[in-house]
Amino acid sequence: MSVAERPEEKEAAAAAAGPGRSLGPSDVSPDEGVVEDLPLIDEKAVEQLTEGLISYYLPDLQRSKSALQELTQNQVVLLETLEQEISKFKECNSILDIDALFSEAKHYHNKLVNIRNEMMMLHEKTSKLKKRALKLQQKRQKEELEREQQREKELEREKQLTAKPARRT
Repeated sequence: MSVAERPEEKEAAAAAAGPGRSLGPSDVSPDEGVVEDLPLIDEKAVEQLTEGLISYYLPDLQRSKSALQELTQNQVVLLETLEQEISKFKECNSILDIDALFSEAKHYHNKLVNIRNEMMMLHEKTSKLKKRALKLQQKRQKEELEREQQREKELEREKQLTAKPARRT
């Protein structure tokens, strides 16, 4: 029963209001009858209500808890899968880097081959030039030798052409 429905409280309120006057909501003090208004709390009823409330909500809460645990486990699996995929992408990037390194190495290898070919060609040219220089040097020496011999012959001829005093016998 509510406060307004109790007959003894109605009578007390009517007596306080006076004869011939009806009670309104503003005639009753807010603090009046607070302690008396509280019904006696039965501990057994509270316990039963608590058990009923718990038994009503506990299965749903347990299902929610298991669903959350399963969701957490699925998230962990998804995170691990995602990390594996990320590592695969990193490997792909490193493979691209390796490909770039190989193409760069091929480029430099081609440069080295070209330099080697140029060096071999230069070696051949220098060898030919050395041979030619040696032949030219030998030819020059031979020409100088021939000139020297020619001079000696000319000097000898001049000596022979110069007048010699006759020998007296």
